[in-house]
Amino acid sequence: FFFSSTAAVGRAQVKQDPSTETSEGTEISINCSHPNIQAGDYIYWYRQLLGRAPELLVRGIKDTKALSDPPGRLSVAADRRSNALWLGQPRREDAAVYYCAVGD
Repeated sequence: FFFSSTAAVGRAQVKQDPSTETSEGTEISINCSHPNIQAGDYIYWYRQLLGRAPELLVRGIKDTKALSDPPGRLSVAADRRSNALWLGQPRREDAAVYYCAVGD
């Protein structure tokens, strides 16, 4: 099944993988770059399931932050110019559009 991703573009010029495919239970990582991130900016990941409004999955500034549903983590690069959303055992119901955004 597919994981689509769309960048929320702003002053940080966010870019991310256009789409990724995996099978149920096989880990997946969606990458996002934001070279112009500011010192106080947070990194956000949203998920939009088919026919539903986007929901916030995780928000972070640096290092690694765990996700509980779906199980995974947000990993932010040391220079904060990129990050990755990692899902450890995605299920079919996790197939959605994933949005990376940067802001305060």
